Amino acid sequence: MSKSFRPDVDAPEWRGGYTPYDIIKEGTIALVVVAVLTVALALIFSSPDEHAVTIKTWSNATPVDFAQTALSELNGTSGTAQYGAPYNTASDGQKLGPLSLAKWVGVHQPVNTIQDFVIDPLTALPDQSALTQALDAWRGATASTRSGWVDNYTKAATQMTYAHGQIVVPATNAGPVPLFINDLTMMARSGALDQALVTQHGFYTTNYTKPLLFLSDGSYLASLAQKDHLLGTQWGMMNETGSYPGQAWLWLYTFWYQVTPFSTSANADVQVWGVMMLLSVVLLFVPFIPGLRSIPRKTRVYRLIWREHYQNL
Repeated sequence: MSKSFRPDVDAPEWRGGYTPYDIIKEGTIALVVVAVLTVALALIFSSPDEHAVTIKTWSNATPVDFAQTALSELNGTSGTAQYGAPYNTASDGQKLGPLSLAKWVGVHQPVNTIQDFVIDPLTALPDQSALTQALDAWRGATASTRSGWVDNYTKAATQMTYAHGQIVVPATNAGPVPLFINDLTMMARSGALDQALVTQHGFYTTNYTKPLLFLSDGSYLASLAQKDHLLGTQWGMMNETGSYPGQAWLWLYTFWYQVTPFSTSANADVQVWGVMMLLSVVLLFVPFIPGLRSIPRKTRVYRLIWREHYQNL
């Protein structure tokens, strides 16, 4: 008994004519044309990449913003300090419905903003008597005393200014905190902080997690991203710096960030990821989904794509 023909799955035997096609010739022409265009366009337009943004760049451009961010690392109000997994346990992280995926992964890139971003870098500075005494006072103080110093400085930091190479804050009873913030700012402006954050766990390393987190906690990096249309609200995932086109193939991913409820959700990243995983599964199983797999045949879109062939039939 012969098997019945299934139009969505089985391909009928071709009974039409054939046209000779030299795939080697066509491939060679395509390769040469693309190579020439690539070299020519690279020579004309060059690379749109900007210089790397460093903590030195940031602290020299906006020293007050850097100092305010350093204070947020010290008082635990920065984005990194409150992020949760994989950096700390300050929050449950983003959720996909009732599922706390970040918490499941756990803390595998531990970051203590007080120690890693402030105290340890200052400890790495060459011996300075005033700073050494300040660090000793910090280490010898109780948690409540440290908290009091930081709170007093934080309250006065709304009047923070930068003058004559110094961070100026009219704070009282702040212990060693004013010295910490001022010395850390000077350290950042010299470029030493960039190096200290990278080499905390060995001299030879390519782990830039900590300097990148520090940068992202301030407003300077975000202002640069906004200027170059790289924010999430600006379809930044598929843009290149300046006016250059970027990764257009990411349009579907970044599209979801522009519509509600994703555009206003604190869990947007994991929600968009969930949507993309669902769409990927649907795409994977298109050949097995009745009705959906029939769309190309029923719409006859193939006749539009291969119109030159079908007009001769």
